[in-house]
Amino acid sequence: MSVPEPARIVVTGGTGQVGWELRRSLSTFGEVLAPGRAECDLSDPPAAAAYLRRVKPSLVVNPAAYTAVDKAETDADLAQRVNADAPSAIARACADLNALFVHYSTDYVFDGGAGTPYTETSATSPVSVYGRTKLAGEEAVRAAGGRHLILRTSWVYGTRGKNFLLTMLKLSRERDRLRVVADQVGAPTWSRAIADATAQLLRRFPPDDAPPAALLNLTASGHTSWHGFASAIVELGAARGLTRQVPVDGITTADYPTPAQRPANSRLDNAGLRAAAGFVLADWQASLALCLDDLAAAHAA
Repeated sequence: MSVPEPARIVVTGGTGQVGWELRRSLSTFGEVLAPGRAECDLSDPPAAAAYLRRVKPSLVVNPAAYTAVDKAETDADLAQRVNADAPSAIARACADLNALFVHYSTDYVFDGGAGTPYTETSATSPVSVYGRTKLAGEEAVRAAGGRHLILRTSWVYGTRGKNFLLTMLKLSRERDRLRVVADQVGAPTWSRAIADATAQLLRRFPPDDAPPAALLNLTASGHTSWHGFASAIVELGAARGLTRQVPVDGITTADYPTPAQRPANSRLDNAGLRAAAGFVLADWQASLALCLDDLAAAHAA
């Protein structure tokens, strides 16, 4: 599955929370290109594919996505182009170039109704435009017929961009009390852990090997609710001087209606990752502490 070194690597969305970390974690493989929207705009799939055919990479890693889950309900055309049509065009370009394509997907391809964690072979049934377009992207990547690896992750956060971690830190500085949904569960997964695990996967297998599985779940170990995640953010963030210690009340999904339906159960089973690659990601709480350490160090600098 691995790519020849030194490689030419294209990372889409290189300024995003996962893309930024990938630029660092993949740098030991060779030249990393992180084109901006002017060069590789995923809302224009043919142009994105044309860019790849010009630069001829041996590896393309695609963390870029339309992730505004609620907005997607009324912006379905753009979500479709970015989350489904662009991965399709990129995958076909990669197949033509014999380049390996690593693509990220989401827990939102499931409806969340199962009582146990989802495996790679669990039946998909997305309940939102975002989930449906991400599933369509998975299907298009497989249909392109090239070398590929799809990594499903969940509840991604990091020190950059817009994410739940940064929102909770901001709100707990501004408000005296928070109310957060407690009946949706999943695994908060640090963007750096995703990037480092991707690099580890690419090193794990000898050149020219087919991937042990074209689809793997890749989330932090353990699970919690959004309320549990928010409570940990506030507690650990306050201990590092990043926010204030304020009460966090648990509420139900019905108490906080949103345009897009969310899965109640977003837990993904990582047994496939352990079997294929011999490792799993660290527990979500340990990763959260390390991420907050980074934020505290940046604020102190």
